[in-house]
Amino acid sequence: MITLKYFASLRSIAGKEEESLDITNPITIDQLSDIIAQNSPKMAEMVREKKVLISVNQEMTADDTLIRDGDEVAFLPPFSGGAI
Repeated sequence: MITLKYFASLRSIAGKEEESLDITNPITIDQLSDIIAQNSPKMAEMVREKKVLISVNQEMTADDTLIRDGDEVAFLPPFSGGAI
């Protein structure tokens, strides 16, 4: 089972704050977006278009990151910085 967490404005897009998914084999971010699309097509589209930041176990992901049973996946909106 993996835990998905949605932060800030992504909560309203996903329609939830958190959910759990059962997976039997490691999956990619693209495969995860296919699963998310079943209940939240807009959220899946944002993941595919890389409009959100994704962390797995509190580490920012790379394109080839595999998600495994027991992982926590967090979706964060892009952050913008202020003037220095």
